[in-house]
Amino acid sequence: MAEVSRRAVLGGLVAGAAVPAWAQQASRTTLGFANGERLIDSGFPEKGPMIVQRTRAPLLETPFEVFDRGIFTPNDQFYVRWHYQDIPLEVNTRSFRLTLGGAVARPLSLSLAELLKMPRVELAAVNQCSGNSRGFVSPRVAGAQWGHGAMGNARWLGVPLRHLLDLAGVKPGAVAVRFAGLDQPPSDAPAFVKSLAIDHARDGEVMVAFAMNGTALPMLNGFPLRLVVPGWYSTYWVKALDRIEVLTAPDDGFWMSTAYKVPTAPYGSVAPGLADFPTVPISRMVPRSFITNLRAGARVPAGSLALRGIAFGGASAVQTVELSMDRGARWLPATLGPDQGRYGFRGWQAELMVPPGVHDLSVRCTAADGQVQRFEPVWNPGGYMLSTIETISVTAA
Repeated sequence: MAEVSRRAVLGGLVAGAAVPAWAQQASRTTLGFANGERLIDSGFPEKGPMIVQRTRAPLLETPFEVFDRGIFTPNDQFYVRWHYQDIPLEVNTRSFRLTLGGAVARPLSLSLAELLKMPRVELAAVNQCSGNSRGFVSPRVAGAQWGHGAMGNARWLGVPLRHLLDLAGVKPGAVAVRFAGLDQPPSDAPAFVKSLAIDHARDGEVMVAFAMNGTALPMLNGFPLRLVVPGWYSTYWVKALDRIEVLTAPDDGFWMSTAYKVPTAPYGSVAPGLADFPTVPISRMVPRSFITNLRAGARVPAGSLALRGIAFGGASAVQTVELSMDRGARWLPATLGPDQGRYGFRGWQAELMVPPGVHDLSVRCTAADGQVQRFEPVWNPGGYMLSTIETISVTAA
């Protein structure tokens, strides 16, 4: 992090050019659901080819084939999600400060140089948007119509949040810690801030990260600092983090009390159209798994078929990955790849014998905490927490 500043020149992508020049040459892809055609562009700062969901503020999806190339998602194709268009485009690393205040004995104002000298923790963890795969929710709901690429796995390096809270001296009576970043809301909107219960914030795994996959965070992924909350959806992973506040009462702001709420029902799922049900703030992720070396509709040779893919357990480790060719009447175990940490992707591989014909290939993950994927659809008004077993149809000949 030797540079004096990092700048992301987005030009018309943020300012609102009607027809950006890049859009005229970009290729296109189809995400597999109605109205799922999207542009693929390489013109965003520090990014390779990305699926463009929105340019203001940037919503960029990882092309699914990236997940077949390795367990860790490369920084230049790691998905991007911002709520407001006024995002930081330049940060001076010499003048930047992370402040920590509220119910503490010693308020802090820390430079990046000071943070880089502090004790570090590194772990692999999946960062997944709460609405990942929303385009597949049926009936359709409002919100970004993501395919399966609003997720990524990285090695995150940073300072344990617990260390910073100990330096500041949390006062008795503290119940939560609130986080905010450099992005700014429109004048009539609430600032994007999120909070964690004090015990969670002090668990030693939550970190203030300054690097991912061995290098500084890309600007669009939260440079110079972001919160990392392993096992939880990315709404809590505040980007461009610059303010931490210890609270003596629960956070009742919009982004905790109103937004990102899910049904208390199992799997966060209710009957489509139901509007009156108890809710809680979204929190822990649930297990998911995918076949990555074949796409739906593929034609394959009959006989031995090699499959591979990724799985993650959500808030706990992957315990098993299984495959079925008969919609779950019989499950066959997959072989798991190396364990890179309980919060990260886990690779898997398997070999199935497929006779000539059309076959539905299903994959499911069981997590160490006992949660298991199901065939039953998941529906809620936010299109959150989709975890249905993924099935692709292939033709063997």
